Amino acid sequence: MRRLIIAVTLAAAPLCLHLHAQGRGQAGPPAAPPTGRAASPYDITGYWVALVTDDWRYRMLTPPKGNVDYLPVTAEGRRVANTWDPAKDTAAGEQCKAYGAGGIMRLPARLHVTWEDDNTLRMDVDAGTQTRRFFFENTPQLATVRPPAAEATWQGYSLARWEFPGAGGRGAARGAVPARFGQLRVVTNHLRPGYVRKNGVPYGPNTTVTEYFVRLVDGGGQEYLVVTTMVDDPTHFQPAYIKTYEFKKQTDATGWNPRPCSAK
Repeated sequence: MRRLIIAVTLAAAPLCLHLHAQGRGQAGPPAAPPTGRAASPYDITGYWVALVTDDWRYRMLTPPKGNVDYLPVTAEGRRVANTWDPAKDTAAGEQCKAYGAGGIMRLPARLHVTWEDDNTLRMDVDAGTQTRRFFFENTPQLATVRPPAAEATWQGYSLARWEFPGAGGRGAARGAVPARFGQLRVVTNHLRPGYVRKNGVPYGPNTTVTEYFVRLVDGGGQEYLVVTTMVDDPTHFQPAYIKTYEFKKQTDATGWNPRPCSAK
């Protein structure tokens, strides 16, 4: 896993996507940018299983009430965590608080990734039987875009784009399929308040979750998906909470086990 850890550190910083317009003197309008599926530098679809290689006691087990170890919580975040009551969450129909976009990737879960259409990547998560959708749009400021008059949900509203190293993207004609190396950037907002840990460590309704998905391959050809998650909520975290998770690609659906949310 040392190779993975090194690669994750390098991948945590955003990569820049350079798409140039057609050269001077060429007739006709610029070519349309490729769809999310066409621009994909690798096949992200299939089944993936979480590798719980660190924070085992905080991911496999529900930490005690008030435990905020290794989290950059504010005084308000600590105060809210100390009020956690799983029975109250269940009675209020909010047992999925730890399964929202701000916390679901840290759970011991399996992912099933498919293309719902050419510009919508679907991610089903068996923990909590949740579905995330990543919408590909050519939007310079992803974090500022929200759906019009939409109700906040556990998974929120996610805009996505592929990003590539500057050297690989420079000089490429607009509409060209880029080199097969890059990362998927996903920015999610419009979230219901939830937990980054199952013991009630909170994030609020104005949270923005930014994720970077990077594919790695070891010497034997085994694929891994490395996800760096940044939970930006100044009310409860200062600075933003940043964590990296790893998933291993499976050849089939073995172990896939959709199950309901649990408050404990």
